[in-house]
Amino acid sequence: MRAPSSDLPVMLERVSVRAGARTMLDDVSLAIRRGPPTLVVGPNGSGKTTLLRLCMGLAAPSEGRISWGGRSDAPPRRRAILFQRPVMLRRTAAGNIAYALAQAAAPRARRPERVAELLQRVGLSDLALRPARKLSGGEQQRLALARALARDPELLLLDEPTANLDPAATRAVEEIILSAAQSGIKIVMASHDLGQVRRIGGDVVFLVRGRLCEQGPGECFLTSPLTPEAASFVRGDLVI
Repeated sequence: MRAPSSDLPVMLERVSVRAGARTMLDDVSLAIRRGPPTLVVGPNGSGKTTLLRLCMGLAAPSEGRISWGGRSDAPPRRRAILFQRPVMLRRTAAGNIAYALAQAAAPRARRPERVAELLQRVGLSDLALRPARKLSGGEQQRLALARALARDPELLLLDEPTANLDPAATRAVEEIILSAAQSGIKIVMASHDLGQVRRIGGDVVFLVRGRLCEQGPGECFLTSPLTPEAASFVRGDLVI
């Protein structure tokens, strides 16, 4: 039998993205491989969201090449993305997950059991019948994670998923992310929170003005940054 294809590694080769006169990413080469989470950090406007959209296949390079598992035209069957403000369907929490399973072509007979599993995984079993749009911000983000996990992704892209949440909700979301990483899902997560970099661990990709400024283990980035820009960012100085 032919082995199922993989979306990993994701390879960016001298990728630039431009919108009119604005450069969103500038000559970025990067390999995203299986392993611990990758945290994409940098000041606002540094290109974090653009990088995630590229990795998902929602944006195309203006220059350079991106590939998934060695293929440049791979459909996003085993990758999912979660944005800061997820859109909730006009359905219950369970209905939102059921819809995601249907979109992922999950076997119909298996869907009710899978809905229950995913609700339990994100701690929303007691809210299964609550309209999704009446959930709190943290509950909606956990539901959005459940919808993403319904795709059974091997690559999960997260765009500052806790940016608008209080500490308790942030902790709940981070626990789900860490659990997903421990299950073998590759996490690529944009964040501006250095405390979150410490808690999530893994590797760091540091962007400034669309350029890849530094890359390496998170602990080294936090304690021994190699570039002046990274050192300023870690100190909490403005990096423009």
